[in-house]
Amino acid sequence: MHQPTAPELEILKLLWSKQPLTARELHNELEPLLGWGYSSTRKTLERMGVKGFIACEAHGNKNSYTALLDKMPTLAAYAQDFASRVFELNGPLPVAMFANSKLVNADEIADLEKLLTDLAQQKPRSQQDKDA
Repeated sequence: MHQPTAPELEILKLLWSKQPLTARELHNELEPLLGWGYSSTRKTLERMGVKGFIACEAHGNKNSYTALLDKMPTLAAYAQDFASRVFELNGPLPVAMFANSKLVNADEIADLEKLLTDLAQQKPRSQQDKDA
């Protein structure tokens, strides 16, 4: 599975907090952050649908969007990838760094900790190829 790009992650975060949303609703909330035109939002939603990140359901002349990616596994993979690529950290990330997150609540912290530990224990693909 491909990881969402930074703008795709912003769309997912919004959908995780309140879904379903129309393209116009998503655009209106994200335009100050992304600075995009409406057509760019629509094209990104289309690409996210092709990737299997979101689902689109028609309601008359409006489409509503919902996230297909689960929040916690997506966030854990994103955080672990960032930590290993940017900071070259190979161990699990401390969940304390998410304690004041607006996106992760207290009930989700334990799930996140397990996911981050599991991801850190997996060998990177390049290392697996070397071992073969």
